[in-house]
Amino acid sequence: MKRVFKWGRRILGVLFLLFICLFWLAYCSPRPENMTDPAVLAGDGSLVDYCALPALDGSGLMSIDIPKANTPGCAYEHFPLPVLADCTEPLVEGAQDIRGLWKAVSGKVGHVERVEQCGARTVITTAGIIHDLGPNSTGVETSNDTEGSVPFIIGGKEYCMRTSASAIWRNGKLEFNAFGWGPVVVRRYRDGEQMVWEYADGSITRMERICTLPPEYKTPKPRGKRRKFF
Repeated sequence: MKRVFKWGRRILGVLFLLFICLFWLAYCSPRPENMTDPAVLAGDGSLVDYCALPALDGSGLMSIDIPKANTPGCAYEHFPLPVLADCTEPLVEGAQDIRGLWKAVSGKVGHVERVEQCGARTVITTAGIIHDLGPNSTGVETSNDTEGSVPFIIGGKEYCMRTSASAIWRNGKLEFNAFGWGPVVVRRYRDGEQMVWEYADGSITRMERICTLPPEYKTPKPRGKRRKFF
């Protein structure tokens, strides 16, 4: 009986240590240097006509020529300019063209996101976050950003959970693998004139294209419980 109790305490100790390590990795590990072009973050993406998409004819920059974009802190302050505005690299074989500004009409109704593409690169901008996935000039191909929600604030500093994923076209769907090697957590693809977003929580959201950002989405709403400590 004592041996069982002893081993039980050891297992609990290991599990607690694992929890501490995962918590530190998710919330306290150093963020990557933000390589986003300052002009992108300073500019006003609400003024762009997202129905006027650039031609992907190879006449301009390639995806590898443009610095990687990251979410600044836990969220951007206002909807930024497009990251891949000057990129004209043709889409990779097997990729659908899902570029544009989209608003959900079913599932997560009201959700608005911007999708940029060129070559094998995809940038998703929504709800305060920027997920940049694919070849770039300054960082790895997986995203290395935040989930956007702030569960707590310590000493005036906001803490939000780190995220990382890859984006690869498989069978006509853009699949996001957690950490680049983990399970598929998100799928995006075209279905007629709509874009479908399948999320890890089992939800399926259908979105329709819009040309301009609704004014209420220019500044992201603070997310999370935001409990303050110290």
